[in-house]
Amino acid sequence: MALKSLSTYETSAIRSMQTNGLSDTPVLVSGVAGFVGYHVASRLLSLGCRVYGFDDFNPYYDVALKESRFALLSRMTGFHGFRVDLADNNALRGVFEQAQASIVIHLAAQAGVRYSIDHPEVYTASNLVGFMHILEMCRQHHPAHLIYASSSSVYGANATTPYAVSQSVDHPVSLYAATKKSNELLGHAYASLYGIPMSGLRFFTVYGPWGRPDMAYYEFTRKILANETITLFNHGKMKRDFTYIDDVVESIIRLIPLPPVHNPDWNSYHPDPASSYAPWAVYNIGNAKPVALGDFVRTLEKALGRQARLQFADMQPGDVLETSADCSALMKKTGFAPKTSLADGLASFVGWYRSYHGVL
Repeated sequence: MALKSLSTYETSAIRSMQTNGLSDTPVLVSGVAGFVGYHVASRLLSLGCRVYGFDDFNPYYDVALKESRFALLSRMTGFHGFRVDLADNNALRGVFEQAQASIVIHLAAQAGVRYSIDHPEVYTASNLVGFMHILEMCRQHHPAHLIYASSSSVYGANATTPYAVSQSVDHPVSLYAATKKSNELLGHAYASLYGIPMSGLRFFTVYGPWGRPDMAYYEFTRKILANETITLFNHGKMKRDFTYIDDVVESIIRLIPLPPVHNPDWNSYHPDPASSYAPWAVYNIGNAKPVALGDFVRTLEKALGRQARLQFADMQPGDVLETSADCSALMKKTGFAPKTSLADGLASFVGWYRSYHGVL
């Protein structure tokens, strides 16, 4: 199957990064005022990159938190910030033309499994139409590597754990998961048609300082400090692969100069879901150490020095019993394995939370 070859620009950009590091590399980061986007951009800036970051500052959670992240980035040398909605194709084109980025890291999306049940139209606009706009911009500007956020939610009804990228992911149990699976399919089509090297990252429960208030660890912390009751769904009998933000960022940074290439051994009669004849790949990005929800709460109690008030409830629609990541493919690719223990990660988050919110 004929594919577009890497251009001279793409090849030289990748060789330069592999030889000289990321200093002075122009990188475009979408969702830059978001949790992962902020940390990725901050790390890139510390390495001397020129970061062109944009966000739409939507009110899915407290906009003030996004503004605070954005303000910190704006004080750093090399940051160029924009307020742009993924749906605004003209504004998006302007950012791409200004950035002329070698690398695109697409982290903007509408997150949340439960929110997708009541607001499906938001997910269609952001995660489908918005992602198509990113792909079209990459088709026109052809970066050396497009890295985009997928989700562990794509594993859906799969019961075999740890989840491996070689598994089929054709049975999503939430609209959010379906949109992320769709991103992987759309990405593959563009990698195949236009030779755009791209890596999809299936994130597993990322946590840490500057995190998202809609995530359980953040809400649990708020409620424990306020002496409010925490609800544990499925009576607390669930496991999650909690992944500390610094480990996620390190994996992404190491992946940047390692775009996928076509797999010469890919067999169309026995297709491997994790690779392709096109320059396309998906990876799990997790801690590979699932933690029972009860153990998680006890670790958080120790970090806070407070005891939680608990109530138990049935499992919610769209939830899964366990997320557990087989991250061997990404670890082999980058040479990096997560190092942060849950106790250390939660202690760091709690320290930030107390400082940011001014609570004891």
